[in-house]
Amino acid sequence: MPGISRRALGGLAGAGAATAVLPTGTALAQDEHHERPFRAAPARHSPRPNILFVLGDDLGWADLSSYGSQAATGIRTPHLDRLARDGVRFTQAYSGSATCSPTRFALYTGRFPGRTEGGLAEPIADKGAGLDPRHPTLASLLRDAGYSTALIGKWHCGFLPDHSPTRSGWDTFFGNFGGALEYYSKLGGGGEYDLYEGDATYKDLRYYTRILTERAVEHVERAGREQGRPWLLNLNFTTPHWPWITDGDTEGSAEIVRRIKAGDKRALWHADGGSLATYRTMVEDLDRSVGEVLAALRRSGQEKDTLVVFASDNGGERWSYNWPLSGNKGSLQEGGIRVPTVLRWPARIDGRQVSHEPVYSPDWTATLLELAGARPDRAYPLDGTSLAGYLLRGERLRERDLFWRVRGERALRRGDWKYYRGNDGADQLFHLGRDPREQADRAGEEKRLTATLKSAWERTDRTLLPYPD
Repeated sequence: MPGISRRALGGLAGAGAATAVLPTGTALAQDEHHERPFRAAPARHSPRPNILFVLGDDLGWADLSSYGSQAATGIRTPHLDRLARDGVRFTQAYSGSATCSPTRFALYTGRFPGRTEGGLAEPIADKGAGLDPRHPTLASLLRDAGYSTALIGKWHCGFLPDHSPTRSGWDTFFGNFGGALEYYSKLGGGGEYDLYEGDATYKDLRYYTRILTERAVEHVERAGREQGRPWLLNLNFTTPHWPWITDGDTEGSAEIVRRIKAGDKRALWHADGGSLATYRTMVEDLDRSVGEVLAALRRSGQEKDTLVVFASDNGGERWSYNWPLSGNKGSLQEGGIRVPTVLRWPARIDGRQVSHEPVYSPDWTATLLELAGARPDRAYPLDGTSLAGYLLRGERLRERDLFWRVRGERALRRGDWKYYRGNDGADQLFHLGRDPREQADRAGEEKRLTATLKSAWERTDRTLLPYPD
């Protein structure tokens, strides 16, 4: 196995010091009684924002204490709760798909995953599939508008030599290419080593979440010292994605590594591992890590002018808490695609607010491009709707359909109504305002509406690439 780099050894003390400055004690859980419905603040002048977009990996709808986890599972997330308290908490935010890589396609391109061949993989495992470097991305369009761009963490939009963040608009990349890796060894499911700086392997055997946090802190602090161009940082943690290895669990790590080296292709799935206690530790570790990055942002003097979005890439896995939603990752039921999402931009948006507007991944692409003064490429029209008018000027969001497609399932949301067809092939209709758990199928009583939404789904589907046989 590769050895630990000199830089990594030096970072051990630095990571501990960063942790020490963070607040400890009782969780700063969001008190919903003190939230108010979202209202845009009066127009205030500010420069184009820096953008910090943080993704958790397979985090469930209610896995943050500001969404209900503390009372139900004991998970405490004070740093993310504080982020929500200082900004806007979205109760009906969705991912662009039900698994890792197609959601990232939706976020990076602002388009439905089915617009591109790489987006048809759910998720990407084939070494040949990936995001076409010729396709414009959030990063390439922001770079053209004068932003510096970086991606730290999980890419999962293709593999070398043909696919890489640095080929798709990000100036710098540090992280992993695949969908999952063992947290210490950095081995992927096939036994490959998967930690890279740019296109070259980087040797570091510390716990992965620590490494990513350290890198993100350094990046933010360096940007503060340089005071140059506005910046985009996509910070993509793998936490709390399987395998269920916590910081310090070297014994569990060694067992996963043994199984990988023995040829067990499903070792990383860790189907016989994990527990509620382990999952709680991983989510709380994610919270502390985000807190360290936010503390660096504050220390560097960039907090006011940095727009921060935190979300999950899709719904939760088997240890997550999704109540009252049905379904999990991989499903187009609410539990597979509705995700915790918070936004903070102190210069322009007031805190202690909650929004119940349905939004999803392609919307954030359109929003960030508008706020940064970047123009989408007309040859690749966006499927998302910019939220800038809603967030900054108090405009009503126009009625539009939210569309999802995965192999074997379909879904479309219009207002409070959701059309859904699962693997059984039956068309169903749910009123999410009255039935967020999707238990009362109204298709029989609302036949005309069901047919209308089904037709709307099929019209959009006809514009997408077909799945390969």
